[in-house]
Amino acid sequence: MAESKAVREITDGSFASDVLAAPSPVLVDFTASWCGPCKALAPILEDLAQENAGKVTVVKLDVDANPETAVRFGIRSVPTLFLFKDGQPVGSQVGLLPKARLQAWIDDTL
Repeated sequence: MAESKAVREITDGSFASDVLAAPSPVLVDFTASWCGPCKALAPILEDLAQENAGKVTVVKLDVDANPETAVRFGIRSVPTLFLFKDGQPVGSQVGLLPKARLQAWIDDTL
């Protein structure tokens, strides 16, 4: 499978510019390469990123490679999703959730 085009990887170093300074809402997937539920969530997030293009940007951050941001936001398990608006976290979800539930959460939160 080709690398995702709609969901971009970010790092501790790019978090401020990619998420906190973003002009539109950003959904951050805190993930890890060894996490089975994270792998199952990836295609769902890819679909959501494409379907919500222009409304919300979807990015992923590997917690093992980028522990600073994970610690800052108290990430204790993966996958954890945070929705940021105007540089502030406005909602979070933990675990593998169905696409329809995630879309409803995005709509309700924004």
